[in-house]
Parts: sequence; structure tokens; C-alpha cells
Amino acid sequence: MTSLLNYVIILFAGNSGDGIQFLGKKLSDTCTSSGNYISTLSDFTAEIRAGFSGVKIHISNKHISYTGEKYDVLVVMNAFLLKKNLKKLKVGGIIIADISGFNKKQLKLAGYLENTLKKYKVFCLNISSSLYKKNIKINNKKCFLFKNMFVLGFLCWFYNFSIVFLSKKENKYNLKILKSGYFFGKKTFFYTEKYRIFYYKKKSGRYRNINGNEGISLGMIAACKKANINMFYSWYPITPASEIFNNISKYGIKTFQAEDEISAITSAIGASYSGNLGVTGTSGPGMSLKQEGLGLCFMLELPLVVINVQRAGPSTGLPTKTEQSDLMQAFYGRHGECPIPILASKSPSNCFYISFIACKIAIEYMTPVIILSDGYLANSYETWKFPKGKDLKKIKVNYNYKNYKLPYERNKNGIRFWVPPGNRGYENIIGGLEKENLTGNVSSEEENHEFMIKTRHKKINKLKKYLPFKKINIGKKKGKLLILSWGSTYGCITEAVKKLIIKGYSVSSMHIEYIYPFPNGIKDIIYNFDKILIPEINNGQLSNIIRDKFLISPIALNKIKGITFTVSDILNKVYQVL
Repeated sequence: MTSLLNYVIILFAGNSGDGIQFLGKKLSDTCTSSGNYISTLSDFTAEIRAGFSGVKIHISNKHISYTGEKYDVLVVMNAFLLKKNLKKLKVGGIIIADISGFNKKQLKLAGYLENTLKKYKVFCLNISSSLYKKNIKINNKKCFLFKNMFVLGFLCWFYNFSIVFLSKKENKYNLKILKSGYFFGKKTFFYTEKYRIFYYKKKSGRYRNINGNEGISLGMIAACKKANINMFYSWYPITPASEIFNNISKYGIKTFQAEDEISAITSAIGASYSGNLGVTGTSGPGMSLKQEGLGLCFMLELPLVVINVQRAGPSTGLPTKTEQSDLMQAFYGRHGECPIPILASKSPSNCFYISFIACKIAIEYMTPVIILSDGYLANSYETWKFPKGKDLKKIKVNYNYKNYKLPYERNKNGIRFWVPPGNRGYENIIGGLEKENLTGNVSSEEENHEFMIKTRHKKINKLKKYLPFKKINIGKKKGKLLILSWGSTYGCITEAVKKLIIKGYSVSSMHIEYIYPFPNGIKDIIYNFDKILIPEINNGQLSNIIRDKFLISPIALNKIKGITFTVSDILNKVYQVL
């Protein structure tokens, strides 16, 4: 018998080296090819081949942006991880276990002295024995390398996913093990109830799964194609931003692995000076080293995009854990008067649009731009519909310098023209010393310095006119409580507010993607509510900025554990506040 489901949440838990991340990615792709929507959350330690690795997958028949809190299915590889993750498995949920990880010694070490799983449905997989019987000669020492494919095959049978999609993607050996898992389930549990996730027909178009780093990469490539200019990506390896280089290099983009973070940003500035769009990616520690380069680029008034995939800090901190750690650094990290536009992604698919807009602002306003992503967005996948090129905004390059005589003349918006080297009559001095108005020559004049500071500041402030007017995301325009958010907290806050509104609470939410400058409309919305709640995965950085900017006292909800908020976190705080 097959039962229809609207959604299912699965947690895969194993040791590093069990192929858990690979298993999660393959199942996600299978679900999307079958017509479902997915949202994933990865969790793993910084150590190589040691510690825990986990992936949570929310599979649904409608678009989702939150992986859920408790799970319906726990796929677990050993007794210790069963005990660690059992508390969030729903009562009556399903446990799928590889029995090789549950011998007497492991059960004793995990503290299991009796059977405590009577309220769950348990499926035991003897992967080693099953592979041997199928004449796939793998000894026990190597079996762990392939058990993820066996489990994937079993899940495809259990949830009625077709293995045709995977058959086209996998090599012959993996495919043989995949089919072994599929037919093991079909033969061993023939009379067991199976499931299928009901799905609606999606809107026409092409769909794929995308994570935050892929979204950022594709967004920048699309922007450069739209602007008809080349992109240059320079980087220094750092978790969790390194994957951006891997994605970009697939598309023939010029890339450069620098010897350090300072070289990475200065080489990108050089590329922008020569007429390309310079881009560099990093995380918190690297961002600290790039600050002087950002000031130089701001002084030169050249386009540059800097991607900060935030992680838990300070210093090395927790490099594989997520945190909204660098908002204050993005605002105030540079010396002098150096305001730089800041954008923050809210979901993996939104990373595409944020990076596209960041490139558009950098090119059209001749300024460096900072993109704030984080470790959760970087490694999480969700279903994304390919946009069409005609639906993306046009990007105008300020090359119209030939109607002007001086290299630092500006258009009506106060934006200087982009003058690549080699144009006679437009030579100017390169460097971080203050520029003379119009000529770009070095100037130490007091009046000129103040004029140039205000001119550059005014250029960035004018950006507000072209940003979308800010509106409420969910709820009414006035009420008792506004939940104000930024970055990757969007998904769980959206789900929480929906539940609160159904229960009759006077709650609304507003999410900010354009962090600096703030778009018009935010002030009016904030003053229409009695209380403002700001959940952040840090110690209250946006709360401090909002307090300074709007002279209010927001209520901070801070979580600094290297993990994201849950819906319960938000609900409990709202119950306390109201």
C-alpha cells in the first residue's frame, strides 16, 4: 500500500567520510526531478574524516524556504548519532539504520542498555551482507565508502522516487549499488507501507537545485553578460567561500588564486581599472584583511564586488558553522568616511538576484559593493526556477566619457565615468591619495578634501531613490509587534509569523535585503508598531544599527551557537514579548 504525503522531513546522520553530504545532494536532485520542492540544511565539523556530518532535507509539494524543526525520518549510521538526534524525531517516526554501526560495543558506548525505540518504526539495513550476496565483492573495511548509495536506493523505493534520473548521472559501479538498495527494499519489505509525496504541476520553466554559493556565482556571470563586460575573480582559499571559485571556473571566467587576501582584493581592483568587473570572495578573517583595499577602491571610484560568506568567529572560530557575524564590520570596518553599499541574501535562490543587483550597483555607481551571505546559505539547497535573460534588469556601463574632457567628470547623478587605460587625454594618477575634483590629480587642499568626501557620500545616498520602496512582508501595516530581520533568518521567521497570524496575534514581519543605504519606507513602517523584535545569529548587530539610526529601543533575540533559528525560538520569544 502507498500513502500520499504533502511533505516529509528527513535527517541523514553519519560520521565524516560516510558520504552523507553526497547522499543529501543526490536525494535532493532526485526529488526535484520528480516534481517536488526541497530545502536542505547541512551540518558538519571542521575536522577532516572525524566528527559528525548531517543533512536535513525538507521535501514538499509546494515552494518552501525552511527545513523544519522536527523530522519524520532519521537515517542513521551508528548508535551514538541515533542517541544524539533521536530527541527531534517525531513520535511514530521512522528510523532507518545500518546495523553495522550498532554492535554491542557501540551500543554500550552510546549508553543503550535496553530497547528504547518501541514508539518508532525501525528499518534495519545490513548493507555489508546485502552487497556481498549481490556479488558486489566489497570487504567490510571498504563497505562504508558505498553505503550512502545503498541507502539512497532504499529511499527511492520507500518514497517511490524513480531511479531513472540517477541512472543517467552515476557511474556503473554506483548504479549497481543504488539498484541493490532499491531491490533490497522491494524484496525485504514487500508488505510494508510505502509513501509518495504528492506534487502539483509547477509553472512552466526549467528548475534545478541551487545553493547560495552557486547562486552568487551564476548571478555575477549573468550580470556581466547583461553588461557585456568581462569578469575577473580573485580569491584566497577560505571556508565557506571557496566553492564560489569552483563554480565560476566552470564557465571560462578569468580567475586568480592569490597568495593572500590583500593580493586578492588589489588584483581585483586592477582588473576593474582595466575595464573588467573585479570580484573577490572571502569570509570573516579575510574580510578584515580586505578593508584597506576597499578604501582604495572607494577612493578610486571603480566597480568592485566583495563577497563575504560569514562564519562563526572571531578568528578561526567555527569555520563550518553559520553566524551573521560581520554586519558591523561591513558598516564600519574601514577608516575615514567610506560608505559602501551592503546587500544581504535571504535564501539560496535569492543569492542569485542579490549578486546580480550588487554587480549592477557596482557598475552603474562606480563603487565597491559588499554582499553578505553566510555558511547556512552557502551549503543549503533549494529548488530554483531558471530566470530568462529578458526578465533580468538592464545594466548600463558608464563609458560615455568621450563627451567630456577630464577623467573625473561626472554625470547628473554625481557618478564618474569609467575610463579604461590607453585613452589619450584621460590619463590620471592612480593611488589612495585624495583626488582633485575633475582631474583626479593628487590634492591636499582642505576645501577640495571636504568637497570630495561629500560628493562620494552623496553618490551613495542617491542610490536610495532607485531601491525598491520597502513594504511589509507578511501582516498588517500597523500593529503591536514588527519582526525585523536580515540575511538567512528569513525562512524560519516567515513560517513563525504565518503561524502567529493564524492564532490571532498582531504581528508582522519586514525583511531587509538592502542594508546600506536603507531603502525608503523603513522608517515609516518601524514607527507604526508598538514594539520591534530583531532576531539575529549574532550578539545584536542590526539591533545596534537600528537603535542608532531611528532612535528606538528594539528587542534583541540573539542566538550565537553556530546554528540557525527554529520556528519555536521565534514563537517563544513572541509569546514572552506579547
